[in-house]
Amino acid sequence: MDISIQIGQITDLPMVLKLYHDVLDKNKKVLSVNEAETLFNKFSKYPDYHLYIALCAGEIIGSFALLIMDNLAHFGSPSAIVEDVVVAENFQNKGVGKIMMEFAISKAKQAGCYKMVLSSNQKREDAHRFYESLGFEKHGFSYIVKL
Repeated sequence: MDISIQIGQITDLPMVLKLYHDVLDKNKKVLSVNEAETLFNKFSKYPDYHLYIALCAGEIIGSFALLIMDNLAHFGSPSAIVEDVVVAENFQNKGVGKIMMEFAISKAKQAGCYKMVLSSNQKREDAHRFYESLGFEKHGFSYIVKL
């Protein structure tokens, strides 16, 4: 299976939103294409924040967002945050997620990041095993305040 990772374009949003719906939020609504385009244009203005897509035979089969941010601490070394990781159900457990995360790690290393972080719901034990298999370690606590 030949998989490539590239920066997503605004024209990719309908398929990415479908992935979110089908895999992440089956019982919930996702953004409309217009709402997603507004946000896409907003985060496209950030210096290093991109939506990435995984392609196989021209079909979008996965996606994630990667933000590389500057820091005043850690001697100014940047850090990376991965969000919204999704792989189409019929491509799960076939190495797509691994390829996407290895790509993200490589981008973070190229940018000189001292760490890359992500969060995963406590109930997603399969996802935790997956991330740990890639070298991610549980570190500290993640807190949330609902606004």
